[in-house]
Amino acid sequence: MNMETMVFSLITHSGDARSSALEAIAEAKKGNFEAAQAKLTQADEAASAAHKSQTELIQAEAGGEGVEISLLLIHAQDHLMNAMTVRQLAEEIIDLHQRLAQDGATCTAV
Repeated sequence: MNMETMVFSLITHSGDARSSALEAIAEAKKGNFEAAQAKLTQADEAASAAHKSQTELIQAEAGGEGVEISLLLIHAQDHLMNAMTVRQLAEEIIDLHQRLAQDGATCTAV
């Protein structure tokens, strides 16, 4: 896989992971906790694919191949870090929605 393909794979899968995590929050907000967990699983699968691309880039550099640091690569890394942060926060937000639901409270949009 060439550098550009790996970078675009990293961006695509990271974006998918972030989107799935945000969809998980939306499902939890509606009280659909099973659907929220399914979306978190989708986020994890997409993040795993993104990590695979990132690992290939790291291995290429460690193997002596020159990896050109470009704005596109930085953008891709930013997408992955953002997706990881959103995924972690999604889990916490879903937990809060579950606790509210157990207590009979709900959280509505403003």
